[in-house]
Amino acid sequence: MMEACKRAAAEKAATVVKNGMIVGLGTGSTATYFIEALIKHYQQGLQIQVVASSIQSQLLAHKGGLPVLDPSTLQSLDLYVDGADEIDPQKQMIKGAGGALLREKILARMSREMIVVIDETKLVSKLGTKPLPIEVIPFGLSATLYHLQQLGYQGVLRLQSDGLPWITENHNYIYDILLSPSHSIEQDHFRIRATSGVVETGFFQNQAGRVIIGFKDGSVVVQ
Repeated sequence: MMEACKRAAAEKAATVVKNGMIVGLGTGSTATYFIEALIKHYQQGLQIQVVASSIQSQLLAHKGGLPVLDPSTLQSLDLYVDGADEIDPQKQMIKGAGGALLREKILARMSREMIVVIDETKLVSKLGTKPLPIEVIPFGLSATLYHLQQLGYQGVLRLQSDGLPWITENHNYIYDILLSPSHSIEQDHFRIRATSGVVETGFFQNQAGRVIIGFKDGSVVVQ
C-alpha cells in the first residue's frame, strides 16, 4: 500500500520537471520511483540533465539513458527531488536512513527548490520518532562517540550484515542517535555539528519547497 503511495507521489513530482532543467536525484525507494518516472519522460522527449546523490541513483539514471553530470562542476541546480524519513508541519526533516545524508544535503542546498516526495506515514507533528543519522569520520571514532554520549546523545553505530561498520560513499560511518522529545532538534543539530569528528547530521531545515504526499486513499496532495 505505502509503495503505491510513494510511486504516485514520485510520478507527480516528475511532471514538475521542465525542459532544460538540471535535476538532482535523491537516494532511496521513493527517489527510485522518481528516477524511473523521469526516465519515461526523458524517453518521450523531455530534455534534462541530472546529478545523483549516490552511486545507486547514478547507476539507475545511466541505465535509463539520462545525461548525468558531475556535481563538482556545478554551482546550482534547478530542482532537487528526494524523500524524507519524517517531516513536520514546518517542513523540517530527518533524512539519512539510506546513508547518503551528506551528499543529499549538498545537492539540496545547491538547488533552487527541493521537492520532497513522501507517503503519508512520514508526516509527524514533531521530529524524533526516527533516529537522527550522524555521519562521522573513522579517525578517532571512539573519542567522537564518547564526546557525543557525554553531551547526552545515545545512539547506535550502523553496522553491515557482517557486523562491520556500515560505510558511506564518503568513506565515513553512520551513528544513529535517539532523540529526546523534550529537546529542540535545531539546538541538537548545532551541538552535534560542533563535535570534532562529526561531518553532518540528517536534520534538514529550511530546505524543503513543495512537499508531495501520497495517501492511502490514492490521492496525491502538493503542499
